[in-house]
Amino acid sequence: MNWTLVSLLGYVVLQLAVVFLLARKPQTESDYLLAGRSLGPWLAVFSVFATWFGAETCIGATAEAYAGGLAAVAADPFGYAIGIVAMGLLFAAGLRRRGLLTLADLFRNRWGSGIERLAALVMIPSSLLWAAAQVRAFGQVIASVSDLSFVASTGLAASVVIVYTAVGGMRADAWTDLAQGLVVIAGLVLLLAVFATLGGFETLPEAAAAAAARAPPRERPLIEVLAVPIFGTIAAQELTSRVLAMRDATLARSATVAAGFLYLAVGLIPVLIGLGAAATLGTDIEPEQVLSHYARSQLPAALYVVFLGALLSAILSTLSGALLVAGSLAAHNLIAPLAGPRLSERWKLRLNRAAVVVFGVIAYLIALGSESMYRLVEQASGLASAGVLVLMVVAIFTPALGGVASAAAALIASVVVYALVSALDGSMPYLASVAAAALTYLALAPLGPRAVGAADRAQQGFTEPS
Repeated sequence: MNWTLVSLLGYVVLQLAVVFLLARKPQTESDYLLAGRSLGPWLAVFSVFATWFGAETCIGATAEAYAGGLAAVAADPFGYAIGIVAMGLLFAAGLRRRGLLTLADLFRNRWGSGIERLAALVMIPSSLLWAAAQVRAFGQVIASVSDLSFVASTGLAASVVIVYTAVGGMRADAWTDLAQGLVVIAGLVLLLAVFATLGGFETLPEAAAAAAARAPPRERPLIEVLAVPIFGTIAAQELTSRVLAMRDATLARSATVAAGFLYLAVGLIPVLIGLGAAATLGTDIEPEQVLSHYARSQLPAALYVVFLGALLSAILSTLSGALLVAGSLAAHNLIAPLAGPRLSERWKLRLNRAAVVVFGVIAYLIALGSESMYRLVEQASGLASAGVLVLMVVAIFTPALGGVASAAAALIASVVVYALVSALDGSMPYLASVAAAALTYLALAPLGPRAVGAADRAQQGFTEPS
């Protein structure tokens, strides 16, 4: 019997038991999506950290460092950590004071329901790509410790997370994020201690130089590589949902900033392991399985199982957050408005849970067709977030600038330019999309009156919701 696989599945079952226990509490859509806006300091910090610290950091960053050296990991952990801190310093308090349920609500309040729906349609694919990266990572972990094929192991992973997310909602997610975050940190620190004991730090300069020497040439300039995670993180609904779930605006700012620094500190561990792994494993290991192989070769069996549990914790928390976001944008901002104000809270909950299931299946299919989780995450951060970022800046900092036409054109321009420049193999598709969105908005701003939704008029003073 494969006791490693049995132990991992037992860990997953334990996580599901916790989720089912906490799942009785959501009574309203706000409870389900934002845990009733009640997250305190510990839950707030670890919810942001665990949601962002997923497969792309543990597995993807290790793989990139192993294959391409330090220059290959500029985006993660460095770019994403900067993005989280910037979100906390510049945007978190302003978003939390508005009492929103999703980021698309901000655009409805500022420009009306048309821009709300367009923004939701633009943001959903990004969350799906993010979720697909985590499904792929989950499948890789299971495949590395079993005889299951990648298709079967990924299917098992998708099934677990669909149930995990659809049942629990944000409240269960936040509590498991706290536990999972602590497990992730403990597991990585354990592996780092082994790495140090084996002399990994002594050989690190030589190993890093060797990894850099065998790295392929960088496809895009550093400014583009960093822009994607920094701006994409700021404009991500996954991060916004955590900010909106916090107890108040002051905590939203401080907890998000703290989570960013925690992310950087812990995120450096997989990078160090990836740089030094070739000295132990050689250079012919599948990059996305380097972290798992290194842990298995260096840790006793019991500690290896603990480490794999930590790895699954990182993946579960990020994946559940991404599916919850995709579901909320579809159910809350696209489907529920069609039913009108008579839609009951019970039906809103059902819509959100059904959307999670549908998008979980789609994420599984995307994961099967992808080649790299690191590339999936890069695409998730880059796709459409430029236009969302521009509208966030306008809505929060320049409330009198532009109208519906400029907002719609900016969103469309960002997607079109990103897709076009990427298709033409341009070196800076994301920065081009940011520039296109900003210039389009400014060019059309004088042509239309400012549109303000009723909710926006009620919240001009940024008062806390009752």
